[in-house]
Amino acid sequence: MPDKNDQNGKSTPGKQGGKRVRKARKLTARVTHLEMNSRPGKTLPLPSRPRTALLRAENIPISFYRWLYEQVGKEHHWYVRRVMSDNDVAATINAETTHIEILYADGCPAGFFELDASKLPESVELVYFGIAPPYQGLGLGKWFLLQAIESAWDMDPQKITVHTNTLDHPAALGLYQRMGFSPCAISEETVTVWE
Repeated sequence: MPDKNDQNGKSTPGKQGGKRVRKARKLTARVTHLEMNSRPGKTLPLPSRPRTALLRAENIPISFYRWLYEQVGKEHHWYVRRVMSDNDVAATINAETTHIEILYADGCPAGFFELDASKLPESVELVYFGIAPPYQGLGLGKWFLLQAIESAWDMDPQKITVHTNTLDHPAALGLYQRMGFSPCAISEETVTVWE
């Protein structure tokens, strides 16, 4: 978009509509790619507090999905779905190969996981997994991740894949490893800061 003119008719770089335009800040993150090659033998009880429910989501309204994505991912600069059009998001989350479950705590949406089964029978990817900040630290993480893992194995893949990066929750990598994932590659990615 061309620069707007100031009151004297001169071009004013860095302004649009009289407002200063900031360049989007970028962050570089170290990405750890992990995989799990066999179903874990773990079982964990359903947490008793808060009251917890896990429901499969189908035909999710785009506005609700975007709201939940922001609640869970904003702090960690999740960006992929944020920059996608509504049509592209709808096509992705409503695809036959996408499986989304929403965690509820005391009746409120508290997190979600999303599985991509498009590479079956080879693999299922745990694309998104997270708990919104008000519900972190309540003992839900291990149980919730185990539910995601079990849902993925129920699709009968040869392996499950996931990736995490240095912008995610500090406990994420350790939790994935404790639950049976092993690192298989390291990469870097640049993300736009969510402001």
